[in-house]
Amino acid sequence: MIKPTNHLPEQHICLDELLSGQTIKQHPFELLSSLCEGAIAVDTACRIIWMSPKYRQLINIPEDKELIGTPIEELLPNTQLPRVLKSGKPTFVDLMQINGRWCVVTRMPLKDNDARVMGAIGFIFYTDLESLRPLFDKFARLKRQLEQQKLIRPSRYALDDLIGQSAIIQQLKRQARRAALLDTTVLLLGETGTGKELLAQGIHHASQRNGGPFVGINMAALPESLVEAELFGAAPGAYTGIDKNGRKGKIQLADGGTLFLDEIAEMPLSMQAKLLRVLQEREVEALGSNRLEHVDLRVIAATSGNLKQLVDEGKFRADLYYRLNVLPIRLAPLRERKEDIPLLCAHILQSIQQQAQIPALALTDSALAWLFQYSWPGNVRELHNRLERGCVMAEGTAIEPEDLGALDDLPCPDSAIVTGIDTDTSLTSLAETRLKAEQGALQDALQQTRGNKSSAAKLLGISRATLYERLKKSPDN
Repeated sequence: MIKPTNHLPEQHICLDELLSGQTIKQHPFELLSSLCEGAIAVDTACRIIWMSPKYRQLINIPEDKELIGTPIEELLPNTQLPRVLKSGKPTFVDLMQINGRWCVVTRMPLKDNDARVMGAIGFIFYTDLESLRPLFDKFARLKRQLEQQKLIRPSRYALDDLIGQSAIIQQLKRQARRAALLDTTVLLLGETGTGKELLAQGIHHASQRNGGPFVGINMAALPESLVEAELFGAAPGAYTGIDKNGRKGKIQLADGGTLFLDEIAEMPLSMQAKLLRVLQEREVEALGSNRLEHVDLRVIAATSGNLKQLVDEGKFRADLYYRLNVLPIRLAPLRERKEDIPLLCAHILQSIQQQAQIPALALTDSALAWLFQYSWPGNVRELHNRLERGCVMAEGTAIEPEDLGALDDLPCPDSAIVTGIDTDTSLTSLAETRLKAEQGALQDALQQTRGNKSSAAKLLGISRATLYERLKKSPDN
């Protein structure tokens, strides 16, 4: 199984010391709850063993109502204490909605002297987020200060951030390092989600321009009416509402560094001639200005389309294409380097865990096998999204195939081959064929396990609950 490295500190509360209370007059749970806005503790079966008076008030539970032994999910359906119990890892400073109110909570495992998990406890530190407004305002001010420093735009990634040990990825790194030595235009070719911007930042970081800004712009995300001002800048009075000092474009902001033009194929034909002048003469003319401004920058362009075909169709200038295509580098899709999937998964899961402050999760063998057989039309970006989904949907410490969306009705060339689907049929017949193939697989698994649903679910790499759900769709039921 792929297990991400866990950097969360090994912090827990010893249950024996809490329940003994021999050396202090006040009950340890009460002592802890006096430091927060409420607390609740559960045993290994997720049954309530203690609740503070403040917590009772928060969820409107009368004082005389007995709650000891009640499953916590009956009171708090969205509680994350079961996950803390299964993982044995704490979650710090999380947001949770309790009785219609957003609260800041922390959850920690309760362990005995042998470090075995014996329960879990949750603390509420803030029930009124308004009290945190000064902290939020401080972060907002810092964010605005960073946004105002337009010229300071360092790259976030280096070439070492390209994860993988395959021959394809090693060759890509060698090509990128050679490209970094030259101050020439680079054209990155690859499908969406292959990491073109990451590679562009890596080239910038390894080049002599690494002390300058790295400025990126996605041409596909800009309306045609805004392209000129956004890319080339605008002079004072060029249009209504512009600042009295004018507006610097991305080209001026990249002066001394690198300009990354993503999805260059989407650039309007009318703007391509102006970009060609920047590449050839290192001069830019802002919108509404008659003055040429010298710029010193390197251009890295990227596209997921076929630029040569667009040139042949008259949708892209041939002179600009040849000026961009000085040093082309192709990024291979994930399906061509599947041996890198285990390393990518370990890296991505660790990143998700650290950002979301969730316990470490692992991929089961069946989940890893599914990742290898999937065709990955969205490449590494889709892998990240599916692993993030798996972290949310997983129950416990392991991610199953269904947590990753293995049973989604998504068009997939590999699955079409496996199930015998004719991809030329209509969408209706495609769905029917997939359903029949799925029901056939379920029945085969049940026959092999002699009707044992738990064994059948394990054989299929799904949970028992998912098996029951899929069986309900059977025409025989």
